[in-house]
Amino acid sequence: MPPPEDGQSPTAPVIPSLARTRLADQIADVLREQMLTGTLQPGDPIHERDTSAALGVSRTPLREALLILEAEGLIETSPARSPIVAAPSLEDLSQLLAVLATLEALAGELACANATPKDLRAIRALYEDLVETDSDPDTVSHFKTDMAFHSAIVAASRNQPLIKTHQQYNSRLWRARYMSASRRVGRATSMEDHRMMVEGLEERNSEKTAKTMRNHLESAVKNIAQILGA
Repeated sequence: MPPPEDGQSPTAPVIPSLARTRLADQIADVLREQMLTGTLQPGDPIHERDTSAALGVSRTPLREALLILEAEGLIETSPARSPIVAAPSLEDLSQLLAVLATLEALAGELACANATPKDLRAIRALYEDLVETDSDPDTVSHFKTDMAFHSAIVAASRNQPLIKTHQQYNSRLWRARYMSASRRVGRATSMEDHRMMVEGLEERNSEKTAKTMRNHLESAVKNIAQILGA
């Protein structure tokens, strides 16, 4: 065994490099955005050689990124073929959104009790960003602000199991929520929902906040059904 470096204890644990993990996360972010914008469609294969060459990375961090996306339910893998972009049915999406609606309603209720003044200011600031960028042609940027708004409310619940479970479900519904949020039809109603969420939180009105958040997600099911039907 080689001697320890200067200042390192012989029994100190070996700390692994984080560079590869960060690169895998970056690759996963790129692929998620390609799924949002339609560059990668449901059912499309993700060929390792072509994708790694296009991104200028080796296959190792790409495979790690694919594992991240598989855990989120965004891609499906099998030993005999390249990974493919997940193509959940309307029934699958409806069931997932029903759970997410319950999670966000609970988060809104808890946030009314647990959110700090700083939390409320941050949530209002995100809402104001949404209003300002409502007609912005960069729909991906607007959507990410929207998701940050919802995540901030969930975080303000101060309930760690809820926060973790919400993140897991929200990751699986990333593309579906983008599809719903991108529709111009019903956008005014959606923005009014966001206003009422902020108002309910600031009033510490748990019933109003929870009801609005649940209704907001139920509207997403209708939007997605119309999109897939078209």
